[in-house]
Amino acid sequence: MKYKTNLLVATLTVACAGSALAEVSADEAKKLGTTLTVWGAEVAGNKEGTIPAYDAANAQPKPPSNWDPKNPGPRKDPWGEKPLFTITAQNAARYADKLDAMVELFKKYPNFRMDVYPTHRTYSVPKFVADLSIKNATSCKAAEGGLVLEGCYGGIPFPMPTNGSQLMWNHLLSYENVNLGSANRSFTVPNTGSPVFTGENHSVSYLPFYDPAVPGPRPSDLVYWKYHNWDVAPARIVGQHLVLMDSLKQIAGGRRAWQYIPGQRRVKLAPDLAYDTPSPYSGGSQNMDDAKGFLGAIDHFNWTLKGKKEKFIVANNFLLTDPGVCPESKVFQPHFPNPDCIRWELHRVWAVQGDLKPEFRHVYHRRVHYWDEDGYGGGSGEMYDAGGSLYRINNTHQFPFYRGETEGTVSGLNYVMDLRTGIYSAQGMGVCDICGWWPVKAAEVDKNFFSPEAMAGQGIR
Repeated sequence: MKYKTNLLVATLTVACAGSALAEVSADEAKKLGTTLTVWGAEVAGNKEGTIPAYDAANAQPKPPSNWDPKNPGPRKDPWGEKPLFTITAQNAARYADKLDAMVELFKKYPNFRMDVYPTHRTYSVPKFVADLSIKNATSCKAAEGGLVLEGCYGGIPFPMPTNGSQLMWNHLLSYENVNLGSANRSFTVPNTGSPVFTGENHSVSYLPFYDPAVPGPRPSDLVYWKYHNWDVAPARIVGQHLVLMDSLKQIAGGRRAWQYIPGQRRVKLAPDLAYDTPSPYSGGSQNMDDAKGFLGAIDHFNWTLKGKKEKFIVANNFLLTDPGVCPESKVFQPHFPNPDCIRWELHRVWAVQGDLKPEFRHVYHRRVHYWDEDGYGGGSGEMYDAGGSLYRINNTHQFPFYRGETEGTVSGLNYVMDLRTGIYSAQGMGVCDICGWWPVKAAEVDKNFFSPEAMAGQGIR
């Protein structure tokens, strides 16, 4: 399937040299908090009224009465809305400009459909993140070809991005919460047959970049993300632990990864758990850098900012966080997740294209990502092979915390559809009774937990 990206927006191309990339002017930065949100989204809605204006006071939904804060993972739909309309193979051409490569799914799977719901702009950040995001507009720089951040405070690094690498940094540093806990399950669904359960894991993540206890601009060698994951099912992997760390200095600092495998009774370095190494939970249908839409170093690709457009993306998908409505037995069907359990909304997105650098190897030779302008965490991706054919589509879910709970969102759920094989994999799914994501208080997180030594102590069957 040949597919040429056709964005109905102006292309914004900025040279990315080895020196630090210039920040925006002080006058331009005055738009933040006025016509733009502090993270750079347009406050106004679109002229058709299908995308509403951003309303900070009502961005976060109220917790529904049937949500149990003592079991915060399973999230209930706060709105109870019906779809506005449905896109099918019969009418997909009418919406092609807002589907991009997703139109290929309707051609390959005639029974595929998208139920489109009212758009809700639910992203929010704490005041300290808002203030530091505005400060970053004139302070934060991307040096060494966009691979190192300098002079950046604990806010959205580039609220007014002018090039592709800045936009990718915004995604990597999308604000969720300083500390998050989770329990989730992963599945691989063959072209035909039943879904294969590939693992249940629990995790804690810590974002030092956003830690309000850290003063001043972040040092360029800061580890901005720490993640500790441990497997609790199936029996063959119980007791395995994984620690990942990513740095603001992507090449010299790089990814640090360690594994503990109970059968070997030792902690080992795992530097290969990056880029296009197959994810162990995906049956080979998803890469390590497919997690969260994109995760890890951006150095293998030349990134070009393509501008903004309107696009249908998976957003506010509480259906996939409530096992009472969409249990695993209902969600996972062949070819694609059950459309009854997927909420699509029309959002303004930033589009960025990555072209593989000639000196590197990767299973993707081109990737186009569409990041929600509200938060940069959710969106979709289109991946192409060496021949220019559409290879995989990655949909990343972003949903908010409830009002009064905490600010921020969760964007760790994604599913990747392999159009060559018909296989898809889903990771981070909150569709079991104890599954989900929840904020964790800083005092409850021992920072030594994110260390190889902690893995050895915890890794017992």
